[in-house]
Amino acid sequence: MKNPEVDWFFNKKGPWQDAYLELRSIVLSCGLTEELKWGCPCYTLNEANVVLIHGFKDYCALLLMQGALLKDTHQLLVQQTTNVQAARQIRFTGVEDVISKRSIIKAYVKAAVTNQKQGLKVKLKATAQFDMVGEFKSALKEYPGLKKAFSSLTPGRQRGYLLYFSSAKQTSTRMQRIEKCIPRILEHKGLEDK
Repeated sequence: MKNPEVDWFFNKKGPWQDAYLELRSIVLSCGLTEELKWGCPCYTLNEANVVLIHGFKDYCALLLMQGALLKDTHQLLVQQTTNVQAARQIRFTGVEDVISKRSIIKAYVKAAVTNQKQGLKVKLKATAQFDMVGEFKSALKEYPGLKKAFSSLTPGRQRGYLLYFSSAKQTSTRMQRIEKCIPRILEHKGLEDK
């Protein structure tokens, strides 16, 4: 059933509106509840997120929250980055692309719904399994209280910092990022916290 709180997303101007409307129709036919999360239409089952519709400059997409569990028989699922563990996208370049794959999209969404009903979840890597750059290891030894403050952060906040630090290619950039983030860590804040 359409949720009026989400209508604004489909009514706004943009390059993907026709594709969004077609995706909405497909997903709603799979028995999911339409909600607004992160400024996007999100479809849930028993309050658990199953799929999200979103758009980018070059494509719009369905984001299947536990997409890594799906059998990708049509090679449509895209892992956004190497650090994304569970979610997978199906990308579209226009409404014709969506229409031509309608039955396949519906099959993927229905498989995601079945997995959700069965309680299946991707086993996520533990924070300790993520690489910690040497510069941050040194900072943990050098700054009093930093190791304790970092350890007290939630696993998600810890991963956010570790990924942010390790994504810098140059040592100088990693050091700048670490120095900038030390006060935030000491304040028990995540990378994106205000």
